Amino acid sequence: MAIAKVYGIETEYGVQVVGGADGNPTTASSVLINSYVAQLAGRVGWDFEDESPGRDARGYVREGAMPPEVETHLVNTVLTNGARFYVDHAHPEYSSPECATPLELVIQDRAGEVVLERAMAAARRALPPGEEIVVYKNNSDGKGNSYGCHENYLMDRAVPFARLAREVTAHLVTRQVYTGAGKVGCEAEPGSAPAFEITQRADFFEEEIGLETTLKRPIVNTRDEPHADATKYRRLHVITGDANLSEVATFLKVGVTALVLLLIEDGVLEGRELVLARPVPAMRAVSHDLTLDEPLELVNGETMTALDVQWELYGAARKYSEERGLEEIGPDGAGRQVLDRWESVLAGLEAEPAALRHQLDWVAKRELIDAYCARHGCGLDDHRVAALDLQYHDIRPERSLFRRLKMERLVDDAAVEAAVTSPPTDTRAYFRGECLKRFGPSIVAANWDSIVFDLGGDPLRRVPMMEPLRGSAAHVDTLFDGCDSAAELLRRLGA
Repeated sequence: MAIAKVYGIETEYGVQVVGGADGNPTTASSVLINSYVAQLAGRVGWDFEDESPGRDARGYVREGAMPPEVETHLVNTVLTNGARFYVDHAHPEYSSPECATPLELVIQDRAGEVVLERAMAAARRALPPGEEIVVYKNNSDGKGNSYGCHENYLMDRAVPFARLAREVTAHLVTRQVYTGAGKVGCEAEPGSAPAFEITQRADFFEEEIGLETTLKRPIVNTRDEPHADATKYRRLHVITGDANLSEVATFLKVGVTALVLLLIEDGVLEGRELVLARPVPAMRAVSHDLTLDEPLELVNGETMTALDVQWELYGAARKYSEERGLEEIGPDGAGRQVLDRWESVLAGLEAEPAALRHQLDWVAKRELIDAYCARHGCGLDDHRVAALDLQYHDIRPERSLFRRLKMERLVDDAAVEAAVTSPPTDTRAYFRGECLKRFGPSIVAANWDSIVFDLGGDPLRRVPMMEPLRGSAAHVDTLFDGCDSAAELLRRLGA
C-alpha cells in the first residue's frame, strides 16, 4: 500500500518594518515580494482554479469551523525553480517545489531563505533611505500571534483517514524533541514567568483534529486538497512544525515523518497502542519539558516519555527497513540516511542534549541564551534576552546569530544557489520550472498540478500535471530538445 513519498514545505516568515512610518505587515510583504520579482525576466501568477482548502478529509466540516481563506487579491507568483512566493495572512510565504528526497527538501528550504534574503536587499533599494523590511524565520511575534511552517507528504488515498490521524498523532506530539526551534516565554499563559521552551508552536494548538490552520489549530489537519489525482493520492498537510534554520532539524522533521507515514500506510503501527490519552496537553508538556522525561499518558493507561515514543517508532522503522527496505522515502539510500541520523540524535538527546548544540535549533539557542544570562547576570525576563531570541532567526547574514554558531551542514552552498533558480530534476516541479524559464511570456498562470498557456489567438490551454513524480527531467528532457516555442511544446504534448 505504501507509495513513494513526495515532499514540500511552506514557510510563513515574520516581517517587520524598520525606520518607516507604515508598519503594515501585508503592505511590507507585498513590497518585499514585488521587489524581488521585479528583478526577474518575467512574472507568472498563481492559478486558483483548483484551490479548495475547505474540503475536509473526514467528509464533513464541523459546524462553526473556519476553513482557510483563499486570498486571491494579494501578491502571488511562481518562480523558475517551481516554488510559489506570495503573501499569505500578512506574511511573505515561500512554498518549496515538490521534492523526491528529504535532503532535496533541505536544499529547497535553504533556497527559500536565500530568496527572502535577496528580496530584503531588493526592497531596501526601492525604499526611502533609512527604511528597511526585515524578515525572520520564526513562528511567533511574542505578542500572542503565531505563523506556520507547514509540511506536505504524498500518501496513498486508500489509507483510512481516521486510522492515519489516530496513528500519526503521537509522532507529531513527540517529534518536538528534535524539531523545536526554541523560544523564551509562554504566550499561551499571558503574565506567566518567562521560561525556555523547546518549540515555538506547541502553545498554539487547541484541538486534536480539525480543518483550521490559524484559529483553533489542530494537531492533525484535515485539509483534503491533494494537488494530484484525488482517486489515488492524499496530501497530508502537517502544521505542527517549527520553522527550522538547522538543516539537521529540517532533515529529521521531514524524513522521520515520512518514515512514520510509511509504517502507517503498510499497517505496521496497528495494534501498537501508541495513542496519547490527551494529545493537546501532551503537546504543551513536551515543549515545556527540558529534562525530556515527562511521562505522557496513553489511552491504555500506561505512560511513555517523548523519547520513549520516538524510540518505539524508530524500532518499528528499523525492523521495517530490514524486512522490506525504504525505497519509498527516496532513491540512493535516502531512507537509510534518515534512519541513521534519527538513531544518533535520539541517542544524543537521551545521553546529553547539550552535545547536539551544533545539530538542533532548540539546543543551540538554549546554550546561547544561558551563556548570555550567565555573562550578564540577567534572567529570561530581561528585554535583551528577547532581542537575542529574535536575532537568532534574523535572515540577514550580517545580523543572524544562527549563522555564527557553526551549525552542521548537510548541503553545500552551490546546491542551494542552483536551487534558487532551478527546480528539482526528479519531480513535476522540473516541468513547471523549465516551462517558466523557456516559455514564460506564453504562460499566464500556474499551480501545483497544471500550467495555463496563452498562445495568442487560440483559447487558453491548460496542461494538467496530476502525477507528482512525472514531469521529471527523465520524462520530459527529450520533449524540450529542439523545442523553441510554447506552441511547439503543446503540439508535441498533444502528439
